[in-house]
Amino acid sequence: MIIGIGSDLSDIRRIQNSLDRFGERFTNRVYTEIERTRSERKPDRAASYAKRFAAKEACAKALGTGIRRGVFWRDMGVVNMRSGQPTMALTNGALERLNAIIPEGMKPVIHLSLTDDHPYAQAFVIIEAVPL
Repeated sequence: MIIGIGSDLSDIRRIQNSLDRFGERFTNRVYTEIERTRSERKPDRAASYAKRFAAKEACAKALGTGIRRGVFWRDMGVVNMRSGQPTMALTNGALERLNAIIPEGMKPVIHLSLTDDHPYAQAFVIIEAVPL
């Protein structure tokens, strides 16, 4: 059963401007350590950060909260499964919200699709509830 759907389009140039202007102050505020490590290894780090920014926005929309009501940027992080497939790892307020919207006797599965084509990065998130 689909619990939530979210999508977002992020401008890579805008993320590059934030990286240039605020540097680590920006990345430490918005991204998890895993996301920063992965993005900093990429040749086009702004595109990597932009995809992750879009994923956070899409996830917040799928949760039905946006970036408010106890859900903060670093409560949502893009991680990769062993297969390489991306998904979201939620903590703190985002995890609390996720648990609140999943029906009893079910567990959440978060599907994530990321893409970029300069100057844009895009993410789609689907939160699904599946039987335990």
